[in-house]
Amino acid sequence: MALAPESPSKIILGSSSIARRKILAEMGYEFTHMSADIDEKAIRTEKPEELVMALAKAKAEAIVSKLQASVDKEKDSKHSILIASDTVVVYEGAIREKPESKEEARRFIEGYSGKYAETVSSVFVTNLKTGFTKGDFDKVEIYFHEIPDHVIDKLIEEGLVLKVAGALIIEHPLIVPYVKDVNGTTDSVMGLPKALTDKLLKEAMKA
Repeated sequence: MALAPESPSKIILGSSSIARRKILAEMGYEFTHMSADIDEKAIRTEKPEELVMALAKAKAEAIVSKLQASVDKEKDSKHSILIASDTVVVYEGAIREKPESKEEARRFIEGYSGKYAETVSSVFVTNLKTGFTKGDFDKVEIYFHEIPDHVIDKLIEEGLVLKVAGALIIEHPLIVPYVKDVNGTTDSVMGLPKALTDKLLKEAMKA
């Protein structure tokens, strides 16, 4: 059960992701959102767990800097908790982020057909009043049936897969019939694991 925030603007979700906004709203929290606008490609590491944590922390630091530079101090003083996050897909040991082209998105999805992929999602919270920070990550394993070419064509044409890590959207109506098994939660695959987020938020609110 989510711990209700003290005011509508208490929490900032550091993401422009519609999926993450939807998940946080489903959890019962009221929040505002803003984008970090960092160069994610400038942050590299071979381990997916380290990468998503480094990216979430960088996003948080960028937003904190924005807030500190804001002239509207009275408004900003209402905010006390910042949530930043990141997600990557791991396929055959390789890290996959957002596809850079339709061709790459197609290659990604074709690779999942009849096989297995993993998502790694991080959550990093900051108490803007006390300076408390804490982060962690969550993993999900996804197994797929064979995905027909015409389904991949429709997904590419629609374009949503171009905006997510690994071109992977397991909750999409077109792909749902071809998801064989999920070891973990769909919200984690979508970019904001509810249980982890709720746990870290409560810790940050008490800090």
